Amino acid sequence: MSERKKTILIVDDEAHIVHIIRYKLERAGYEVETAGDGQEAFELAGELRPDLIVTDFQMPVLSGFDMCVKLSESGETSNIPVVMVTARGHKLSPSEMSKTNIRQLMCKPFSARELLEVVGELLREVEPDEPGGGLSAA
Repeated sequence: MSERKKTILIVDDEAHIVHIIRYKLERAGYEVETAGDGQEAFELAGELRPDLIVTDFQMPVLSGFDMCVKLSESGETSNIPVVMVTARGHKLSPSEMSKTNIRQLMCKPFSARELLEVVGELLREVEPDEPGGGLSAA
């Protein structure tokens, strides 16, 4: 019986960022879906119910933060953990974080290794009883 691959949704309006993150995550054994803005990602998350979302903060149509608020307010997506990346060093207050499922903030530029470590840790937190869950050393 084969173990289901974890699905990660990458949300960024910069195609080169999406490409790099997608490549690294797929090489680490994850299924990857992508969206170019927060609204598209919100709709896709409702359909796919990914295991984790990696999103940019500032995007057209719906910001990453606003998307995270909507996700946490929707029953079917309220428990999806989120890693938020930002080029502008946005800081979120504890009250803003409590409105979302943002588990980690990362500033661009970030290392692929650091992102893989964060993704692995968060996925292990979501399913702590899963044998071999998460990411092996990259």
